[in-house]
Order: sequence, then C-alpha cells, then structure tokens
Amino acid sequence: MASSPPFFLLTLTLNIFLIINISFVSSCDFPAIFNFGDSNSDTGGLSAAFGAAPPPNGETFFGRPAGRYCDGRLVIDFIANSLGLPYLSAYLDSIGTNFQHGANFATAGSTIRRENRTLFQSGFSPFSLDVQTWQFSQFINRSQFAYQMGGVYREILPTQDVFSKALYTFDIGQNDLTSGYFVNQTTEDVKAYIPDLLDRFTSLVKTVHYLGGRYFWIHNTGPLGCLPYVLVRVPKYAVKKDPIGCGSVFNEVAQLYNLKLKETVSQLRKDLPSAKFTYVDVYSVKYEMFLNPQKHGFEDPLVACCGHGGKYNYDKDVGCGATKTVNNTQILIGKSCDKPLKKVCWDGIHFTEAANKFIFDQIAEGKYSDNNASIKMSCQVEIR
Repeated sequence: MASSPPFFLLTLTLNIFLIINISFVSSCDFPAIFNFGDSNSDTGGLSAAFGAAPPPNGETFFGRPAGRYCDGRLVIDFIANSLGLPYLSAYLDSIGTNFQHGANFATAGSTIRRENRTLFQSGFSPFSLDVQTWQFSQFINRSQFAYQMGGVYREILPTQDVFSKALYTFDIGQNDLTSGYFVNQTTEDVKAYIPDLLDRFTSLVKTVHYLGGRYFWIHNTGPLGCLPYVLVRVPKYAVKKDPIGCGSVFNEVAQLYNLKLKETVSQLRKDLPSAKFTYVDVYSVKYEMFLNPQKHGFEDPLVACCGHGGKYNYDKDVGCGATKTVNNTQILIGKSCDKPLKKVCWDGIHFTEAANKFIFDQIAEGKYSDNNASIKMSCQVEIR
C-alpha cells in the first residue's frame, strides 16, 4: 500500500496553489470615476455655477484657484491619481473639461435632501444628491449621443461600456447634519431626520445602479465637532467638548449617522447583489489627525490655516480669500498661514491638501474599509 505524502509537502503544494491563484487576481482597472458629494470632493462644480473659489485656494499644488475649497488636492484627486486616471472634471464646468475618464457631480454645500432655501440664504448648494443623479442620467444619454457624432467628442467623452466598469464614489451627508443646527434645531431634531436622509440615499444609490453603476466606494462623514465653522456658529452645543477640544455633541451625531449609514450599505448589498459596495470609515482617520497631530506631522489642528481672527482663525463673515477696500485698494484679509503643510484644517470648514493626502494614504489599502477592500480591489472583494 502506497504511503501518504509527507505533511510538509501537502502544505507546500497548498501554498504554491494559493500564490498562483492570488497572482491571477488582478486589480480592478477602473476606466473612470463618477463622483457624487459635497465640498469634500468638489473639483470645480460650485465654482463653475456661482463664481470661482478665490485665491489663496489652490496655492499649494496648483499655484492658483482650481475649483477646490482647499490649498491643493482633495481625497478624490488622490484616488484618481492612484488609479492612473486624470483629475475629474466637474460636470458643471464647460471650459477645458474632459469626461473620457469620468465626471464629478459634487458641489460644495450639497446635501442628500433638498434645502428649501437658496444658496444665498443658507450657504447650501441647490445641487442636492437627487439633482446630481439627474445630471448623471443626462450625462449618460447626451454623452452617448454626442459620441456617435465622432470627431472631438470621441476624445473627451466615455464609451458606453465605461459606465458599468467605472468606480462610483460618494462623500456626502455632512451638510445635512449641520443644516439642522444652523436653523436652531435641537440635537434630537437632527437625530430624528437621519433615517429619512438614509432612505433618500438608498433610493438614489439604487438609481445610479439602475443607470449602470456596479462598484460603489462610500465614505462616511467626518468629526463635525472638530471643525471651526461648527464650533463658532453653534456655540450653544459647542460648550460640551471632548478632551482634545472637539464638540462632543456634534461628533456623537456624526457617529450615529455613520452607524446608520453602515447598516444602509449592508442592506444595499442584499438588495443589489450584482453590485459591490465598500463602506469607508474616514471619520476615524480624520479624528486621528485631531487626536495625535504631532505624530503625523501636524500642528494646532483646530486652528484654520486660511482665515481671519478668533480662537480658531475663523470668522463666518470674513472667509478665506476675503478682501476689503482701503483707499481704493483691495487688501487681502482672509490670508493663508505660512505652513499649510503642517495644518489639518484649511479654512475652518475644509481640510488641507496635507490632511487629504493623509486620509487617502490611510484608506487606500483597505484598512478602514468594512470589507478590507483596497480601492484598486474594490470591484472584487466581498464582505467578510
């Protein structure tokens, strides 16, 4: 009777088999990104619609304003770069745009549910998430019609198959939570409408899926209570702070929203088995910068780099890039700090390029994904 092969040979054979199989699992090779969101990922939408973000926005990387409320690049820019794709053109921008590798429907101030006030009354964008999905639907139809016309359109627009192969990124919800506080609603009021927000979010993600989206990368919302604009504008609730100076009430609301968003993504997996979803915990990454700034090369994380006056270098009436006229001469009041690469917060509302790079570096390989999926493998990895 033949003897069994030694155990170590079986183990070696199994390991070789696994290595060979893993080697055949290639990265997703997304041909495009379609992004939906607010100012955390707006690459020029609001600037195109309502006037450009002024200097010193863009100074660190672009050397000029580039439609971003930041001194340089956003997380979505680093995501695109990591996938070998160009920075996303804003859908609303009509000058010098190229949509061959995707489009960005995000605008600063956007919300999941519509605001019943104008941008000039509230500061919130009219391009809520439902409007962004309508724009996406139009983009599909009109881009394919134009593509068939040939010529230059074939150099700036995607082919039909791109829509089912692209990565769909979402970063939205922050403004929905702060908007309640800004109209004097209580924390309980804000918590009470979170289910409605996520019902709407679910419906709109399903719309994008119906239109062809299959691979979804969804960020949760950040620690609102660590941002100067919230601490300054809602002093009633900003009194209660955690040990590092962040508003604990606001962060508790953000964490509740994130808990429910994670449950929502889990349900979407069940409802849409043909799609792949990755929920990304950017809250924890952002909070880490406020908790241990020096460990990561940052200084005074609660103080804005670009602004004017006060404890946090933030004044809601004198924003980053604000000027005043003295003796018929415009003088810059909302100035940038000397070392933006050392700062977490850019203008009291948004993050610096350095902070955005830190966020990207932490989430890119799947450490903060609920399914351990890296960005490049998010079309393949299942929930574990």
